[in-house]
Formats: sequence, C-alpha cells, structure tokens
Amino acid sequence: MTELLNLEIYKYILIFLRVGSALMLLPGFSAAYVSVRQRLSIALVITIVLNPYLGEYLPEAPADFSENLKLAFTEITCGIIMGLIIQCLYFALNLAGNFAGQAIGFSNATLFDPTTQNQSVIIENFLSITALTVIFVTDLHHVMLSAVIDSYSLFPAGKSIMPGDTAQLFAQTVNKSFVIGFQIASPFIAFSIIFYCGMGLISRLMPQLNIFFLSLPLQIYLGIGLLFITTPVMILWFVRFFDNGLQLFLH
Repeated sequence: MTELLNLEIYKYILIFLRVGSALMLLPGFSAAYVSVRQRLSIALVITIVLNPYLGEYLPEAPADFSENLKLAFTEITCGIIMGLIIQCLYFALNLAGNFAGQAIGFSNATLFDPTTQNQSVIIENFLSITALTVIFVTDLHHVMLSAVIDSYSLFPAGKSIMPGDTAQLFAQTVNKSFVIGFQIASPFIAFSIIFYCGMGLISRLMPQLNIFFLSLPLQIYLGIGLLFITTPVMILWFVRFFDNGLQLFLH
C-alpha cells in the first residue's frame, strides 16, 4: 500500500512540475494580476485530472535521489520550453502593435500594461489585451493547455532534451512570429512610407513651411482611422496564426 501511494505521489509531482512551470509562462496565465498561488492551484487541478491519462507516459521511479533530482529538473525545463515557445507565438502581435504605434506617431505614447506591469506603446497594449480577450473567449487557452499536455510526445518524460533540436524549434518559432508580426503590421508600414514620402515631396515644394510639424495631427487622425478599419482583420489574422502554431504540438 505504501509503495502504491508513493508511486502515485511520484506521478502527481512529475506532472505538476511540467504543467506548473508551463503555466508560469503561458499568455494570460502569466499575467501579473494572476498570482503565483492561483497559477499553481490551476496547475494542481489540471494535474489531478491528467494523472490517470498521463501515468503510462511517465518512467519508473528511480531509486537514486540524484536521478530523481535530474528528472525533476528535466520536467521543469520541458514546461519552461513549452511556455516560452507559446509566449513567442503571442509576441507576434506585440511586434505588430509596436510597428503600428510608430506609424501612427504614438511611439512615445506609453501606457501601463497590467499583464506585465511595465510601460508599453499604447497601440501595442491595446492589441495585446484585445488578442488576449479573444484567446480566452474562443477557448484557445484550452488549446494551449492541450499543447502542454501533448508535449509528452515531443519531450518524453525521463529522456534528455536535445539542445540542438530545441534551439532550432525556438529559432523557427521566433522567425515565424517576426514574419507574421511584420505582415500584420504591413498596412501601417505602407501607410508610413506613403505618408512620409508625400510629406517629403511637399516639404521640397514648400521649404519655408515646417510640414512635418503641421502634418502630425493628420498623421494621427489617418493612423487611428486605419487602426479602426484593420483591427478586426489583424486580430483574426493573429488568432489563426496562434492556433496554427499550437496545432503543431498536438497529435
């Protein structure tokens, strides 16, 4: 009875280490207004639910304490890797918001971001909160948790992590996030190029007029109008990219 109880506790601990470390970094769950106790409580509930399903994927309990410690660190590392990869997918919209803020002229207009408790560009903050709301409304957070659960097929428990493959996975994720962030912000990049080229031509035609100072309100009005028109498409584009990125970890 004691051995059976110890084996069950061992399984719970291994699952909790991976799920808990991933929840510390997942978008939404890692927000500053979600306390560590709440995150760990959610991870504990998920662990209790998953134990009957994931028990067969766990290795036998090693007798050596150093092996147990190594196994624990490996599980924590796997959870951190999954959390960082999903966070990299989410950062694509932050990059798009940064580009949009610079195009509109709000690059110096910062606002307190409640998710990170840092100052960020106001457009970036707006898009980030909107996308986070859509993620939870459309139940994409369930897909995030499913990706963490299915990580046992990508990073089997008890086996060493391949540094080369992991680094390549990170590089590919960051590259895709940068490309999609650039594509989402492409209307604002095109607007910025056209607007500054036009202002440059007017400045050459009327050198005595400080056209760039006078055109700032027009830049803001046009940029905000473009933001209102493109925000639904930007969020939809990002959500599709985020969902497709998570589907790669599901089997």
